[in-house]
Amino acid sequence: MKISNKKTSPPFVSIVGNSGSGKTTFIEKLIPELIVKGLKVGTIKHDVHGFEMDKPGKDSWRHKHAGASSTVISSPYQIGMVMDVAHDHKPDELLSYFDGMDIILTEGYKGGNHPKMEIFRTEIINEPLCKNDKYLIALITDSDIDLDVPVFSSGAVKQVAEFLINHFDLFPSIHRP
Repeated sequence: MKISNKKTSPPFVSIVGNSGSGKTTFIEKLIPELIVKGLKVGTIKHDVHGFEMDKPGKDSWRHKHAGASSTVISSPYQIGMVMDVAHDHKPDELLSYFDGMDIILTEGYKGGNHPKMEIFRTEIINEPLCKNDKYLIALITDSDIDLDVPVFSSGAVKQVAEFLINHFDLFPSIHRP
């Protein structure tokens, strides 16, 4: 009997760090590195302050502000959704929106219980946020701090992509039937 090692859901990796540490910039560089390896990448941006996805005055904005509980914007190229929710959703609760992804990168969720990579810059804060976090799997920094996890420089995006592929035993979509 053959046992399958196929994962039932993609891993979540939270990219965390203080405001201004370079999380978004690093993710922007990491996504193409994972894609070139044949992986399908999803992302979640956690925003504890709330947000407006659509511009005021646009039709979908008008629908939502008229009282619709859920508004979907659909085009031949993308779908966007704004929906009222009763609580701040954890990444697991959003999994149904990421069908077919190999890995999901989240920006934020520093208090969550998913693997984390922290971007740490000494000019912003004195010590890492995840110093004692058992979910920390890597540190991205140009300082010489040691937290007993792999450390990558801020420019080592290709190495971080390889680390994630190896750490999660990811198989590129292009090689799967």
